[in-house]
Amino acid sequence: MFPGSPTISPLINAIAKTVRQVPRGRVSTYGAIAKAAGYPRCARQVGYTLRRMQGLPWQRILGSGGRIAVKGEYAMEQRFLLEAEGVRFKGRRVDLALYEHRFTRKSPAKRQSSSPRKGPRQKL
Repeated sequence: MFPGSPTISPLINAIAKTVRQVPRGRVSTYGAIAKAAGYPRCARQVGYTLRRMQGLPWQRILGSGGRIAVKGEYAMEQRFLLEAEGVRFKGRRVDLALYEHRFTRKSPAKRQSSSPRKGPRQKL
């Protein structure tokens, strides 16, 4: 960061990093992005991040059920951009069964104890 520039919170950084993982021709939802970023129940923050940060593929992020959540001209632009990427709609919604990007879950690291046990504990 530059001196005097506002710092970006870890939440916004995590959301932006997760949005960048959605490949061309695929979509995700606000809620799925929040969950994959490690902040479940922060779907509104995803929308805030998409508005605030330039250069993110905002068109690939949809509302629940695959609906376009933005209004007006932005909704038409989003649909146009998605169709240009090869995403097809069923009425007003994207068919999430075909086009949703699935985030891989990282398995939690296994805890290793400092002294491995070799049998049941004995009372002394």
